[in-house]
Amino acid sequence: MKVLVTGAKGQLGFEIVKMLNKKKVQTIGLNRLELDVTNRKKVEELLWKHMPDVVIHSAAYTNVALAEKEPEKAYQVNSLGAKNVAKASESIGASLCYISTDYVFDGMSKSPYTETDLPNPQNIYGMSKYLGEKNVQALCSKYFIVRTSWLYGSNGNNFVRKIIEKAESSNEIEVVNDQFGSPTYTRDLAIFLLELIKTGKFGIYHATNSGSCSWFEFASEIFRELNHPVVIKAVNSDRYISHVYRPKNSVLDNSAIIKNGFNVLPSWREALKDFLTI
Repeated sequence: MKVLVTGAKGQLGFEIVKMLNKKKVQTIGLNRLELDVTNRKKVEELLWKHMPDVVIHSAAYTNVALAEKEPEKAYQVNSLGAKNVAKASESIGASLCYISTDYVFDGMSKSPYTETDLPNPQNIYGMSKYLGEKNVQALCSKYFIVRTSWLYGSNGNNFVRKIIEKAESSNEIEVVNDQFGSPTYTRDLAIFLLELIKTGKFGIYHATNSGSCSWFEFASEIFRELNHPVVIKAVNSDRYISHVYRPKNSVLDNSAIIKNGFNVLPSWREALKDFLTI
């Protein structure tokens, strides 16, 4: 099996390439300088050159707040980019694994979102990723759409890194306690993706570490594991003026993983402990 990964230097892409190499899988990792997914001809050229069996499309525009200010760029990368990769993947007969997000949902549900729930994105980032999903579904005969949430890992910017850095300069930190989701360790997600792409069990999957929490609970667990004495103050998200909508509840139900016989990802607490002890 030969696998091509877009966004290979990104937070998730980096971990996927690392895991593929560890498993001795023939891997082509392309960063955004090597592959601009908005350039249709370049995408076609590189996929025909490498002829992978599987394409994992992790390249994305992920700055939620900035997307509101430059929507055209977000749509170019997340929607058009997915369209270009989907078309090229189909043309060479490769299966496509498209990484999507919890932000395709509005966050108003009282229960976790299942794979069959109807998306209703409320911000530019979420809409651009949802349109990417639609492009993949329309253009690919062999696809996996994998929605995940609250990613963190050893590479890239993320909540865990930011909150630890903040604690280095402050004895008290405010964290919102009314937004809920499932923190997901990129290593655990990469392990699942490697198992998934070996199969022909195509469709939509929700893949997060098991369980859920608020950002406040997540921050509290980070510093408990680190045995750090910082004071964490729970606050309502209304306290902060924001021009971007963020879902109050974006917990994802991972039913398709269980239904299709895959192992569920470890609990978010277990995953966090593993990450912090590396």
